[in-house]
Amino acid sequence: MVTYRVLCKGDLHKEILLEELLTNEKIAKVIKSEYAKGFRNIALLSHNKDATLTLETKKELYSFEVNKNDFADILILAEEHALNNKHIKKECDRVELVDLETL
Repeated sequence: MVTYRVLCKGDLHKEILLEELLTNEKIAKVIKSEYAKGFRNIALLSHNKDATLTLETKKELYSFEVNKNDFADILILAEEHALNNKHIKKECDRVELVDLETL
């Protein structure tokens, strides 16, 4: 079972460190006003320095089955499946494999 998504030129994929978010004054002010209303001298701390937040375009996932003999051609087969099912459009011309599952 192959699962893929179609990628477009205008898609967004950006990773932001949690520490970077917490040092942004606008974001810190919103968090404090929402979760610490009425308190003073509040500090926002991140214990995991490598924690990230990912902003990306939400995509629909498509699945289809292939024979084990076609394993080497999975990407080509996914592109063909997307074309045949009209998932590929003008600005959306690439396919990204998301998951491969053996049944």
